[in-house]
Amino acid sequence: MIVSERALRDLEGIPPRIVPAIIEFIYGDLAKAPLRVGQPLMRELNGYLGARRGSYRVLFAINGETINIARIAHRADVYR
Repeated sequence: MIVSERALRDLEGIPPRIVPAIIEFIYGDLAKAPLRVGQPLMRELNGYLGARRGSYRVLFAINGETINIARIAHRADVYR
């Protein structure tokens, strides 16, 4: 699993009470079954998948055996 610099910066802006749940989700359900929890995205985000964790979204791509986390943000902001 690779977490981008952008995703790490995104985590800094998320309320501290939410961060543990997102990290648990990334290293738990997402790591175990990324295709099950992720939905394919379209248009300019084609090639990425999005997974929900409450009001937050985790955008990621799968390259072979590697999951690349691109963004972690509130659903209103993540697709911009």
